[in-house]
Amino acid sequence: MFRSVRHMIYDLIEWRSQILSGTLPQDELKELKKKVTAKIDYGNRILDLDLVVRDEDGNILDPEQTSTISLFRAHEVASKQVEERLQEEKSQKQNIDINRQAKFAATPSFALFVNLKNVVCKIGEDAEVLMSLYDPLESKFISENYLVRWSSCGLPKDIDRLHNLRAVFTDLGSKDLKREKISFVCQIVRVGRMELRDNNTRKLTSGLRRPFGVAGNSVP
Repeated sequence: MFRSVRHMIYDLIEWRSQILSGTLPQDELKELKKKVTAKIDYGNRILDLDLVVRDEDGNILDPEQTSTISLFRAHEVASKQVEERLQEEKSQKQNIDINRQAKFAATPSFALFVNLKNVVCKIGEDAEVLMSLYDPLESKFISENYLVRWSSCGLPKDIDRLHNLRAVFTDLGSKDLKREKISFVCQIVRVGRMELRDNNTRKLTSGLRRPFGVAGNSVP
């Protein structure tokens, strides 16, 4: 609902600018005013606000100067136009859903593109960042890991891949799309000493992989 109203407000702002510019011919200006009033009436309807009764030019009718019968007939016409617009929007949405479903059914597999921008996590040592898809209901991973080796200075170990850390999770079939939930999971593994505060050179270890953190987000 918020997105729908936001798009309508953007349209109204643009159309208002065109009207105030004074550059439109009279016939185009008249048609644009009709579009503005139709958009306002439609927005009032989906927000459950009062219906504004207008004349043929889009001007609000004055109940002090308009008969009751004329107001009633104008109200009927306005209600019919708004309902037709609602049915048209509903039909378009259904057609889009049907076309999307048909496209999915005709496509054997799908893919998810991932672009890693940065790892905002203070680790203090080298780390491995593993990204994968996970089904929380079945408690299992449904993809292989995408591995990025991260240095202690906060950059990829392979500096040539800076700003080019991209991966594609392929072969996601119809079964995966029917899953109730799919999560994108990022695991961070610290690679280095047993303890970060271990400064004793005699006990100093290196190359040990220790779990450090995990994060997840639902895939839309």
